[in-house]
Amino acid sequence: MTRILVHEPALRRIQTRLGAEARGAEFLRLDAAGTIRLGDREVPRAEAQPEAGWMSPEMFGVPAFRDWTSLLLEAPELKWVQSAAAGFDNPVFKQLVAKGARLTTNTAQSVSIAEYVLWGVLDHLQRGPERRTAQRGHDWARLRYREIAGSRWLVIGFGAIGQAIAVRAAAFGARITGVRRSGGAHPAAEAIATPDRTLARLPEADVVVLAVPLSPTTERLVDKAFLAVMKPGSVLVNIGRGDLVDEAALLEALDRGLPEHALLDVFHHEPLPPESPFWDHPRVSLTGHASALGDGFVRRSDEVFLANLGRYLGGQPLLNEARREDVLAE
Repeated sequence: MTRILVHEPALRRIQTRLGAEARGAEFLRLDAAGTIRLGDREVPRAEAQPEAGWMSPEMFGVPAFRDWTSLLLEAPELKWVQSAAAGFDNPVFKQLVAKGARLTTNTAQSVSIAEYVLWGVLDHLQRGPERRTAQRGHDWARLRYREIAGSRWLVIGFGAIGQAIAVRAAAFGARITGVRRSGGAHPAAEAIATPDRTLARLPEADVVVLAVPLSPTTERLVDKAFLAVMKPGSVLVNIGRGDLVDEAALLEALDRGLPEHALLDVFHHEPLPPESPFWDHPRVSLTGHASALGDGFVRRSDEVFLANLGRYLGGQPLLNEARREDVLAE
């Protein structure tokens, strides 16, 4: 039997959806107190020895994540880890892959993050704050606004999340250029550029979305040189990781009015310190790393795990498997 370490609430949630393909698995249940159970029996840590582990969505930021991680790192025959995260920049994933595990990431965020991006960009272009101010003041204001139709979007990182953003923006009439290493063509984009062409594409982009994973090659991607060639009136969106951006350089650029606005869901320090100038900057809309938290996120994450569980037990290729060399890159 393949022994899989899961968080107890997650197993309860999917129990009725485990089909015939899961008959080759047995589930180690980890509860909030760090107790491990197999069936009705409590299992000592030294006896757990999981072959696989599922980091389910509710484990973000809770103590169970530390217990889950340490148990997997102690497991002598760990072979597969399913993450609830889209990226793999957390050092834990590097440690797990370094000891030989395969890592599969999550695409369940795509729908909710794409909707978040469209909300934030629309709110700025349609002058949402001014509209709300007018309503509070009982002011019958008739404000002109900018349309998405005909705007040019540069989506940096054209994986599942970037593609979901592109599909929704294109439905509003936006013209999409995606940036990805493999180049080529994609039906969700008018054009695809490779990363070395990013700076050349920036001057034409009305909206620039950072949807690329954090890695040694993307850290501080948005620096002074990047910001200097952005288009007047442009909007910068970061739903990737805070360290994709040189925050000091961005604040200086925003003070100069280029980009015109930034929609930021992620930051170098999280939670964002109360004294951060981003909180009150007039050209910034920010949220607390919440762009993925749509009401369908958990259900879709469960579906990703269940699909990969069947594939793993059946010896089939896994969905969303991270490349070992990318995870271990320095």
